[in-house]
Amino acid sequence: MITKRIIPCLDVKNGRVVKGTNFQGLQDVSSPVELGKYYSSCGADELVFYDITASAEGRKLFTDILKEVASCIFIPLTVGGGINTLEDFDRVLKCGADKVSVNSGAIKNPQLVKEASEKYGAQCVVLSVDIKRVDGEFKVFAKGGRENTGLEAIEWIKKCVALGAGEVVVNSIDTDGVKQGFDIQMLKAVRNAVNVPVIASGGAGNAQDFIELFTQIPDIDAGLAASIFHFGEVEIPKLKKLLNKNNIQVRL
Repeated sequence: MITKRIIPCLDVKNGRVVKGTNFQGLQDVSSPVELGKYYSSCGADELVFYDITASAEGRKLFTDILKEVASCIFIPLTVGGGINTLEDFDRVLKCGADKVSVNSGAIKNPQLVKEASEKYGAQCVVLSVDIKRVDGEFKVFAKGGRENTGLEAIEWIKKCVALGAGEVVVNSIDTDGVKQGFDIQMLKAVRNAVNVPVIASGGAGNAQDFIELFTQIPDIDAGLAASIFHFGEVEIPKLKKLLNKNNIQVRL
């Protein structure tokens, strides 16, 4: 059986890790380099690094801090924020990223997914989707959750996977930072729609939420979280032992 992955996420703004609720009210947390080192040494399976204001500010992702993070960790690194061209993919990969996450850039130009997949391989292209319920429908939001694109989320994800996205990160804006559990309904809908790995993001409040995620959706691939790991509310080694006890396969 394929082991489930536990993935901390560094939301980086102005070179610092920040965290908010429902994508709002960002607070300073720590240095991305120090957190990256910590997660690499304590059993995280991968690390995600998002430059969360790059797209909204219309600039390229900061690479100096990224290089520093990449140089001091020994687990796969996925990087996103302001990825709009193949050159952006190239730049980020040369900084030490293993995978590149694309969100707003794919919305502006879906062919970017196809071009990147053909050049670097599908395993390198991660589609990140910020989804919120609007009048009972799953809608895709852009620019860090600020702008409703009007796109229906499940159809959008299916389209991008067909173009070559090798993995999907589902960010539920409704549950982000609320700590009431993952958005099981939304995640099931995505998992049932595509045959590539799906990563759940948004809503984890305690270890039990991960047990529920992997029990309710046995074929989901990974759980991603930020603040509960950053603030030590859930420690990854203890979480993995607990998952193992509950017959959920993880890398110990």
